[in-house]
Amino acid sequence: MDYRIHSGDSLSRLAAKFNTSVSALMKANPQIHNANLIYTGATLHIPGAKDSFEPSKPTKPTKTPGTTPTSSGSKGGSNAFQVGMSKLGQNASSLKLDSSTVGKDMDNWVSSKECCANFVSACLQASGEIKASQHSDLATGLMNNLDKDPNWKRTTLANAKPGDVVTFQVGASGHHSVMFAGWKDGKPMFLGSNNINSDGTQQVSIRNMNYKILGVQHYVG
Repeated sequence: MDYRIHSGDSLSRLAAKFNTSVSALMKANPQIHNANLIYTGATLHIPGAKDSFEPSKPTKPTKTPGTTPTSSGSKGGSNAFQVGMSKLGQNASSLKLDSSTVGKDMDNWVSSKECCANFVSACLQASGEIKASQHSDLATGLMNNLDKDPNWKRTTLANAKPGDVVTFQVGASGHHSVMFAGWKDGKPMFLGSNNINSDGTQQVSIRNMNYKILGVQHYVG
């Protein structure tokens, strides 16, 4: 079964509530890397009482033309989110040179200080949610490419799911591309290649951001 995480929940409390264990919950939810860090509003798979539970592979969401996903709709985007999470903590400079998964789809000539759309595009490519021709190293370029793709629909932050692509306006003319990661303490969190290193280069991280949102886009398959 699936459970929507509420404020105040913890894995230990939920394990006791559903007669299972923290280790089983971790196995059933590979997107959780820290047992002490879960996000309000995210969906948690409940395995039951046996620790030997293994999660099933993500299924492709069913497309419903003309509809906007809601919090109870299709999961979408989850494959790209899991791909991105697997690179959490890695620097853009080294990730671009990695020939596996995300790295092979990133353009290595892009500045390590401006890799946000390069990283998100590569996650979407690796998960099969866009084609190589739709890759863009510009945040607004990726947003425009997704707008032209019938497999992607605009949604709102309130209805966003992990893996939805969020495009921000930063300052007067800057832009930033990330993936929605969930809610923490009532604040939206975003996964992306962010300028957090001391030299101004980017690292894959999860952060709260308060920039103006230009678009939230959801993969409907």
